Amino acid sequence: MTTVTPADPATPTAKPPPTGARSPRRSPAHRRSTPLTIAMLAVLAYFLLPLCWLLIASTKSTQDLFNSFGLWFSETPQLLSNITTTFTQDDGVFGRWLLNTALYAGVSAIGAALLAAAAGYGFAKYRFRGHGAAFNLVLGAIMIPTTALAIPTYLLFAKAGLVNTPWAVILPSLISPFGLYLMRIYAEDAVPDSLIEAARMDGAGETRIFCTIALRLLAPGLVTVVLFTLVATWNNYFLPLIMLNDPSLYPITVGLSSWAAQAQNGGAGASSDMLALVVTGSLISIVPLVLAFLLLQRYWQSGLATGGVKQ
Repeated sequence: MTTVTPADPATPTAKPPPTGARSPRRSPAHRRSTPLTIAMLAVLAYFLLPLCWLLIASTKSTQDLFNSFGLWFSETPQLLSNITTTFTQDDGVFGRWLLNTALYAGVSAIGAALLAAAAGYGFAKYRFRGHGAAFNLVLGAIMIPTTALAIPTYLLFAKAGLVNTPWAVILPSLISPFGLYLMRIYAEDAVPDSLIEAARMDGAGETRIFCTIALRLLAPGLVTVVLFTLVATWNNYFLPLIMLNDPSLYPITVGLSSWAAQAQNGGAGASSDMLALVVTGSLISIVPLVLAFLLLQRYWQSGLATGGVKQ
């Protein structure tokens, strides 16, 4: 004989959905837009096609650059040979250019990040006479193109005797109005005022608070400024062009430009594969930037996520 157990009144029973109720939301995987997908693919191709061309062109000789299809390899790829020739051309000056660029970009990025952090922290946590006017001046400086300041900077450095020295490239790159603005916005939420007041009550000075507390909390924002300044200084062309006369002080941008001029004009030291060496050198020059971005990406992403949420 089968015993029927009565239902527990405390146990909720499934109710049929009410008439006219909305259907459950579709998952993100089902919410797709064909025009948006096509647009994203077009943007992806826009960014990746030049990189693909550079990678393929670096495997070709100068003759193959003009006689073969641009987006496909030639019958005799010679990437390793091009890389070896690039580093041995003109007594290995390309390696010197690479080290110069790393020095200029590395010192400028770290120095600009620290200065931007200090100034941004000051604007965010202190109030002084002319606070708003000074910050508006910084915002206005963001709109001034750096090329417009190159000639006045050259005249100033010529008076100081710093032309044709590494400082002529490093010192102007230490000033980053956009980095200051970014660090000010980030410091407003990343460094709580209550934490600063607690440190002051414990007897910590303002310099100690900034160096031991604020800098730790501002680390993701610092990485963002480092990345922006590193890329800007690494790719800077006009400022080193007018500041430096000694080829041994050239960064990669100016050095490869001089090789390209030799390839076009057939100047002294030019070889038949000079144009291929310029393309290969351009490929080598972007490798450190890609590595830096991959290594610092997680700090950058965490900084963007932290700065986008108000507590």
